[in-house]
Amino acid sequence: QVQLVESGGGLVQAGGSLRLSCAAVGSIASTNVMGWYRQAPGKQREMVATITRGMINYGDAVKGRFTLSGDMNKNTVYLQMNDLKPEDTGVYYCNTQGMSGVGVRFNYWGQGTQVTVSS
Repeated sequence: QVQLVESGGGLVQAGGSLRLSCAAVGSIASTNVMGWYRQAPGKQREMVATITRGMINYGDAVKGRFTLSGDMNKNTVYLQMNDLKPEDTGVYYCNTQGMSGVGVRFNYWGQGTQVTVSS
């Protein structure tokens, strides 16, 4: 009943920027966690940035370059990615956790959006 709508991925040269957007739509009573994870070919999925109870956490590889923001009341988050590097290439997945409008806790993942950084 809850879906994540992701956008903003694409192809960019090293040093460039991209802005990812994620919006959770459906019957939502409250959202407790929202954020982004990524997975490069042949590698394990890693946390990029999340916000939980007002606390924002960043993965070590993106600290100082990426910024997470959004409107939690509208169940929407944005990931501003600056100074992109080839190692940032991968599929980026939005994740959200909370309580649905029918009283069920949820943990949903978006379909993923491709980010490719070339040198």
